Amino acid sequence: MTALIDFRSTPTPAHDRPRPDRLVQGNPARTTWTHYSAAQGDFDCGIWECEPGAWRIAFPAGKEEFFHVISGRLRIADAGGNAREFGPGDACVIPAGFEGTFEVLEHVRKHFVVVDRG
Repeated sequence: MTALIDFRSTPTPAHDRPRPDRLVQGNPARTTWTHYSAAQGDFDCGIWECEPGAWRIAFPAGKEEFFHVISGRLRIADAGGNAREFGPGDACVIPAGFEGTFEVLEHVRKHFVVVDRG
């Protein structure tokens, strides 16, 4: 039988920082609580938080992310410099193939869903 995934539970967090070759500003600590990861590795969801800082992102073909900001503020700019800011209650999809800059303006916490069709 398959069980529901309850986000009120607290899985063991993973800690990391942006890759040094992608850093734009600072060296922010990031924490991820993955509540669910499909056996095939193509679907992950959970809660993510990060300190202020900025780094370049490059989503490969087939990988996309939906997120919903719980607290804090972030800004995402595309390769052309077009930027959007997101705060509590805001949601966004980062599409496959997206390249740009991810900047945490205020310590941020968000729900995330990543689909990777590889």
